[in-house]
Amino acid sequence: MFSRILIANRGEIALRIIRACRELGIETVAVYSQADRNASYLGLADDRICIGEAPSADSYLNIPRIIAAAEIADVQAIHPGYGFLAENSHFAEVCRSCKIEFVGPSVKTMQKLADKVEARRLAKAANVPIVPGSEETVESVEEAVSIANELGYPVGIKATAGGGGRGIRSVHNEATLRACFKQAQVEAKAAFGDGRLYVEKWIESMRHVEVQILGDTHGRIIHLWERDCTVQRRRQKLIEESPSLAMSEKLRDQICAAAVRLCELAGYYGAGTVEFILDGEKFYFMEVNARIQVEHPVTEMITGIDLVSWQLRIAAGEALEITQQDVHRNGCAIECRINAEDPLKDFRPCPGRIETYVPPGGPGVRLDSHVYQGYVIPPNYDSLIAKLIVHRPTRDEAIATMRRALREYHIYPIKTTVDLYREIMANTVFMKGQFNTDFVEKHVLPKY
Repeated sequence: MFSRILIANRGEIALRIIRACRELGIETVAVYSQADRNASYLGLADDRICIGEAPSADSYLNIPRIIAAAEIADVQAIHPGYGFLAENSHFAEVCRSCKIEFVGPSVKTMQKLADKVEARRLAKAANVPIVPGSEETVESVEEAVSIANELGYPVGIKATAGGGGRGIRSVHNEATLRACFKQAQVEAKAAFGDGRLYVEKWIESMRHVEVQILGDTHGRIIHLWERDCTVQRRRQKLIEESPSLAMSEKLRDQICAAAVRLCELAGYYGAGTVEFILDGEKFYFMEVNARIQVEHPVTEMITGIDLVSWQLRIAAGEALEITQQDVHRNGCAIECRINAEDPLKDFRPCPGRIETYVPPGGPGVRLDSHVYQGYVIPPNYDSLIAKLIVHRPTRDEAIATMRRALREYHIYPIKTTVDLYREIMANTVFMKGQFNTDFVEKHVLPKY
């Protein structure tokens, strides 16, 4: 096991990693920018190093500074958390070339899965269903129109290097496709440094589910069941839960087995998530997230397995002690992502000082958060400030506990999404579990 690691991230995930390391007896080094100099979790780390004098998001993307900090602190590994450099294969390669272990999969595997066209080929080879679409990247609008005519509208234009719900456009006719194709190329190049696109059939009124996997460097891969991530806004997840009401046990077994087959073929190790589109009883591969997910606590609650701890143990070369038969589902877990945003003003970010902070608690409640009363939410980063998770024997009980926890949760004067979740938890469509990815726009925001 490692004796000392560096955490190349911030916020609640940095705190989560520090806690896992403390239980494993690993010393931690936290890096930070000036915007995070007063973060409470810095005091829990064994050491801390400033990597950005300016309060900029670029600090956590500065590979030379992060590597220099790791060498100065004499660490054996770097945990990238999620976001920032977590799925950057170049960063992983630099880490390992400097004799510092990267807590994540191999560079080769990351590169394969980061390219959405290559990932689709891999899924097809693993006998995992893929959405009908182009076999290669699409270079011209004429080629895109030809493919769209063959598939039938609507179709999706997607960035080959996209991820996390970004780099996607749905088009319903040829005129729209012609109008936005070049723009999509430019936006993909600006966002991901890669302007390549591909085209696939667009499935409307779908569910979005994902399967958590763990693999070790000795060739064993297991799944830890699924999470339903259908409740979204503009393709960004808001609520995650497990188990998914949208799946029969037969379909659940099929989709979990498909995730394992794909990851075995990719030579995957570490924690990862295979995402799928669910269309009735049919499912299609979407992408692989080669990192820990924001919603990982949902899986931890229903399985009792510490995913961050296992990430570290696997990176240190340990073999999985857990067999597939050891992974049991227990009850229902739901997570709400608490963002410092104003839903009444198109979810505009709301940085600033928290004057009043009353967190929820009690039976069945877990809160992953780095904020506190007096904390100043910086404007430089993602607006996620907390993850509120509940775990109860049944979904109805979980919803009731989440309602109670949201009622207890007070953050003032910062605007947050807490009130929005109170509305969702009282929505009959949500309570019945009969929702699709357009649920928030159709059933919540018009009444909110």
